[in-house]
Amino acid sequence: MSWLYRFASPATFYPLAGKLAPWFFAASAVTGLIGLYIGLIEAPTDFQQGEAYRIIYIHVPAAWMSMFIYVLMAFYGILFFTFNTRLSAMMMSALAPTGAMFTFVALWTGALWGRPTWGTYWVWDARLTSELILLFLYLGFMALQAAIEDPRRADKAAALLAIVGVVNVPIIYFSVQWWNTLHQGASVSLTASPKMAMIMLTGMLIMAFSAWMYTIGASLLRVRAIILEREAGAEWLKRHVAEQAR
Repeated sequence: MSWLYRFASPATFYPLAGKLAPWFFAASAVTGLIGLYIGLIEAPTDFQQGEAYRIIYIHVPAAWMSMFIYVLMAFYGILFFTFNTRLSAMMMSALAPTGAMFTFVALWTGALWGRPTWGTYWVWDARLTSELILLFLYLGFMALQAAIEDPRRADKAAALLAIVGVVNVPIIYFSVQWWNTLHQGASVSLTASPKMAMIMLTGMLIMAFSAWMYTIGASLLRVRAIILEREAGAEWLKRHVAEQAR
């Protein structure tokens, strides 16, 4: 466990994040281009939805990431309360804007998909409503942190919100099974064969991987900015900045 505690230190993690972030962005760009090529050019037209279905290559990865990032924030919140690690709280803060962005993209693309599929941009469907609540949770998390001046108190309040709010994630995921909703069921499941052609599934999974790589890269850059803000007077940071300036 010594390596874990070592990299839980902002002094150790700051330079590491700077080295890794460009690689994750590069991986996101390359896989994103591949995924879009497969989804927009190679994949065949859906026999029911026509060309409109191609929005899934943006919508589904965004929806997956919106839920996964919030679960990850709750995990960091638990680590923060359990081990009192500053970096855990910083990672929560770094992940929140990207999670909010993906949630907005999921809602926006879902509305564009819903118009030709359901005949309307929005309905108060169980999954759509719970996804909208998730966006409010992200915005509430960021607003709560910004409203409290003391960083430690802000971290504790935000971590509590992340842990309590994570109960909404299984509601989003299982809503189509628990209630009668307009939203279609899951196309990908760990317990059943895919409900789409393999080339469609391949393109969607590659796009999801691209979204995950982008999330890591963006969070690493953002956590570096948070470390700079919170550790401004630390000697290790002064030495690191001086070494970088040479």
